[in-house]
Amino acid sequence: MKTSWKPGTVIYPLPAILVSCGADETEYNMMTASWVGTICSDPPMCYVSLRPERHSYEIIKRTGEFVLNLTNEEMAFATDWCGVRSGKDCNKFVEMKLTPRRGEKVAAPIIVESPLSIECQVTDIQSLGSHDMFIAKVVNVQADNRYINEKTGAFDLQKAKLIAYSHGHYYKLGEVIGKFGWSVRKKKR
Repeated sequence: MKTSWKPGTVIYPLPAILVSCGADETEYNMMTASWVGTICSDPPMCYVSLRPERHSYEIIKRTGEFVLNLTNEEMAFATDWCGVRSGKDCNKFVEMKLTPRRGEKVAAPIIVESPLSIECQVTDIQSLGSHDMFIAKVVNVQADNRYINEKTGAFDLQKAKLIAYSHGHYYKLGEVIGKFGWSVRKKKR
């Protein structure tokens, strides 16, 4: 038995992301967003959906750049705080004691404390209703060396302790229950 609900946004959990933007230190800002995702792997592309009234919206629209900074348990408080405060009223980097550093391929800052920062250049903006979707190509990815597996060179998601957002709450990610393809892998005899 299932119950029908009116249409709504119930695809959860989502990543808890700090989106950073700005052409230089005088306007650097960051905001919390979960309406982000991958839309293409070749070429690598992603999106972030923002309300036009958000302070970061005009900065990203004007500069055509942003950075998606993954967050972890250490950054949980700052992630929430940056989602309920406006960069019009304060310097979020100073208030949350986070470190901005100009991206390698974009002027927008990465957040040094973030486990993984994805530098993006906007290719299109789609007006969708309450939000506009900024479609972007990924031009660089910066990974914190603390979370790179020395043997494989891969980013260790478990070690990074990333967090997710689900319907008003932040969550730690749980234990691994399988690896891609495990359901069809032939068993060793």
